[in-house]
Amino acid sequence: MANDLRARELEYPRESLAAHPPYRVTNYRATHLRAPTRPQIRIEPSAGELIGPAFGPDALTQPVCDLTRQGEGEPLGERIIVSGHVLTEDGMPLPHTLIEIWQANAAGRYVHEVDRHEAPIDPNFHGAGRVMTDGEGRYTFTTIKPGAYPVLDLDNVWRPSHIHFSLFGPSFLSRVVAQMYFPGDPLLELDSIYQSVPEYARPRLVATLDMTLTRPGWALGYRYDFVLRGRHRAPEARHG
Repeated sequence: MANDLRARELEYPRESLAAHPPYRVTNYRATHLRAPTRPQIRIEPSAGELIGPAFGPDALTQPVCDLTRQGEGEPLGERIIVSGHVLTEDGMPLPHTLIEIWQANAAGRYVHEVDRHEAPIDPNFHGAGRVMTDGEGRYTFTTIKPGAYPVLDLDNVWRPSHIHFSLFGPSFLSRVVAQMYFPGDPLLELDSIYQSVPEYARPRLVATLDMTLTRPGWALGYRYDFVLRGRHRAPEARHG
């Protein structure tokens, strides 16, 4: 199956959707209620979808690139630095690209009214930020490594540590909503969302430990690059 998907992607190198997870996944029950029941209809993109939105260097007046400075004190958990580039399908950097970030705290709890997990809320960590890439397409932010958390209403099902991203790029067609995972997490092999992505594309969702980004004695560093279109595009997080 993976080989068939890989062949499909190579057949459509610029606009392939083969790396994205299917809408219905056998082992992910929540998709059975949300997946389309009829064949999808292709709609040609409008001019607005091809050229907008456009974010200039001044579009983000208040960047939130340090999520560890959201309260009166220090948040609990392991500090990490995440950095990388946003790239085109040809490997060219994309400057002034808006990136939105949201995640659970170190205990695996979101600051959201629908999160009924019994883990504690950290008053010094809100779990949301936004940054913009610089002139070389590079982004960097500091945060707390999120904890794993149980999927409520399912028997002993846990989500691995992950950070959510939304990237707008140069147009709506290049927008990506993705999840970044951490290397060596044993829960990846059990996670229905991660496993729903074709096997060959899963490494694109896992960050790389990068000691050059590490701040000695203070925070570990992880590198994670985004590709918005083409054969190496980051798989969409359609679920979760």
